[in-house]
Amino acid sequence: MKFCTVINCMDGRVQLPAIKYLQKRFDAEYVDSITESGPNLILAEEKKVLLIQSILERLEVSIQKHNSEGIAIVGHYDCGGNPAHEDEQLIHTRKAMKFIRQHYENIEIIGLWIDQNWIVHELTT
Repeated sequence: MKFCTVINCMDGRVQLPAIKYLQKRFDAEYVDSITESGPNLILAEEKKVLLIQSILERLEVSIQKHNSEGIAIVGHYDCGGNPAHEDEQLIHTRKAMKFIRQHYENIEIIGLWIDQNWIVHELTT
């Protein structure tokens, strides 16, 4: 069994596109999901300490118990938790990636943008 992990928005519209993309991207059978409303903004701003701690604790379970081989952070079109436009959300996602890399430098971390057609785009660093 091979796992990867997604830190995704709670918005149901983005769940399946992200999971399907990550199964192919990491050749993973399973995708552990950590969801919050606008997680890219939460991690980028580093203000909501309790939420960040919760995300990191769940990420640790995924890595330790399931040997997750990759982590993706998602931003998406029409997000209720992060209503910023795409350009700004991409900045948030890259900052969130940098934050997670500080905790997990030996695991591949990628950023994803899911557009208005629910198509997944992997960010370049």
